[in-house]
Parts: sequence; structure tokens; C-alpha cells
Amino acid sequence: MPQFLDRFPLRTAADIPDLIGAAYGQDAVLLTVDDLAPEFLDLKTGLLGELFQKVTNYRLPLALVLPDADAYGPRFSELVLEHRSHPLIRFFADESAARAWLARV
Repeated sequence: MPQFLDRFPLRTAADIPDLIGAAYGQDAVLLTVDDLAPEFLDLKTGLLGELFQKVTNYRLPLALVLPDADAYGPRFSELVLEHRSHPLIRFFADESAARAWLARV
């Protein structure tokens, strides 16, 4: 069974390398909306893009659990749709679906 890091708080860009370090030896990462500072969910800050770039560089699957992705605006909804079939980064409305996907990657 795959091992993955979950419940890692990301508050600033400086936390991203810490997440990568904490995930060393793990197969994937699972984050919920509670793990992310509001700035990560505001696409104008670029923080989510920075996170995505790091996990992609390290080929580290990332499941993001956001029960209502539409609440963050139309551009965010587009981002979620674009990642429906992404091999490393996916959005989920509930944690059980995220865990099921992580078990398969």
C-alpha cells in the first residue's frame, strides 16, 4: 500500500520546500483546504502554481481535497477541470476519493 504525507500546513511559499522534505520517502501527498492558507487558493498570488511546479519537478503525486472548488472563482474552476486527468496533480471533493486515487498512482 502506498505511503503518503497528509495534513501538512502550507501558510507561505517558504513552507513548500518543507513539504517536499517532509514527503521524502513517501509516495504522494494529500492536502485539504484546511491545510492551505487562503493565499494558496488565490491564483493571483502564484503560490499554488509554485506548489504544483515543485511536486511536478519531484514527480510527487498530489491530491487536493476542496469540497467546493467553485467557491474560489471561475478561473479556479478552470484549473480544477484542467487537472482532471493530470498524472500528478488532482482535485477531489472528498477525502475518500483522493485516497482512492493516491492508492492507484
